[in-house]
Amino acid sequence: MALVIEGGLEIPIPRMVPIRQKFPGPEIKNVGEEIKRLFSQDGRMKGIKKGSRIAITAGSRGIHSIDRIIYALVKELKALGARPFIVPAMGSHGGATAEGQLKVLAEYKITEETMEAPIESSMEVEKVGELKNGVPVYLDKIALGSDGIVVVNRVKPHTAFKADYESGLLKMLAIGLGKHKGATAFHTCGVDEFGKLLPQLGRVVIDKAPVLFGLGIIENAYDHPARFEIVWKEDLIRREKDLLAEAKRLMPRLLLDHLHLLIVQEIGKEISGSGMDPNITGRSASPHFHKPDALKTEKIVVLSLTPASKGNACGIGTADLTTKRFVDSINTDYTYVNAITSGILATARIPITMPSDREAIQLALKTCSRVKHPETRIVWIKNTLSLEKIYASEPLLPEIRENSQIEILGDPRPMPFDAQGNLALA
Repeated sequence: MALVIEGGLEIPIPRMVPIRQKFPGPEIKNVGEEIKRLFSQDGRMKGIKKGSRIAITAGSRGIHSIDRIIYALVKELKALGARPFIVPAMGSHGGATAEGQLKVLAEYKITEETMEAPIESSMEVEKVGELKNGVPVYLDKIALGSDGIVVVNRVKPHTAFKADYESGLLKMLAIGLGKHKGATAFHTCGVDEFGKLLPQLGRVVIDKAPVLFGLGIIENAYDHPARFEIVWKEDLIRREKDLLAEAKRLMPRLLLDHLHLLIVQEIGKEISGSGMDPNITGRSASPHFHKPDALKTEKIVVLSLTPASKGNACGIGTADLTTKRFVDSINTDYTYVNAITSGILATARIPITMPSDREAIQLALKTCSRVKHPETRIVWIKNTLSLEKIYASEPLLPEIRENSQIEILGDPRPMPFDAQGNLALA
């Protein structure tokens, strides 16, 4: 049966203006040279024994230059005489299989050939202790059997809760290296308890596993590495709070607020653990996410899922509308495993689905309250990591002209729909 919409969908869509948001922030220009510098200046690196097998963690997040970061670590550890290898550390991602996690790493150009080091992937874990509440702590069996573990992760605000400890090195130890079993066990504590429990779990792992140090990655507003810090195991818990505060200061945002509609071209697991970052959109599937200065938008439309997500559509549950092409790309096995493991089932809910981008956008505008068309306040972004060059609707021009952090890149133009009614960002 055809969908009948009272009054139809002939809603005028305002012209869009290409703009650039400008954010301050440092940037590491040469990843390899910076990691080499950090190693050479750290006298404790000389304590790494020749021939020791060192496990380097590699996660499933879309960290800029992660392949070059891992390769540089491999190179420097080899220079010390160690025998580094890589272990996937991504909880239940990749369909919670060893093969699936290897495929995820390959998407980021992390293979045995490109890294010039072995990759040992397994879902086997060992119990290394318990939290005070009795929840067991598990760790990747291969990493546990190594001579040393180097934990690598971006430190950033989490997408489901707010605390002193959010997404970073401790979370990689807790959930990434815990594999499916460890991630599932930790999630039974409830997302609202994560911030309190991460340092406790980190202490269990640090005391029982051969953790050497962590490489904390701080990114600037353009999703590029701003700073690396080597944090030795005894300082991990103390330093992570400071690194998180630094990451929050450098984080980008949408400089235009109180929108009628936010159009997100794509979501994906390499963009955010939540598909699209709630710290940007203002929306989370978790009831424990509270951000007082969050973006305010009446509707969110998501148009597509990134190929690198392999069909994992977690995050779509926070959108109001999506498209048939998005729904057709969903792998329900990957999506459900991820949602069930996290305990946040709402992240996998499918919103109202329209045949094309145009119809999804028009239905969103039709259902916005108290809007005088076409005076609609719309922002169109590629994804929540790409916030430098975006599009804003023509009615926002007066605000844009008064904001010194926004540069107008061109004249207003109609949205470029193709013959099928779909969009592609230029």
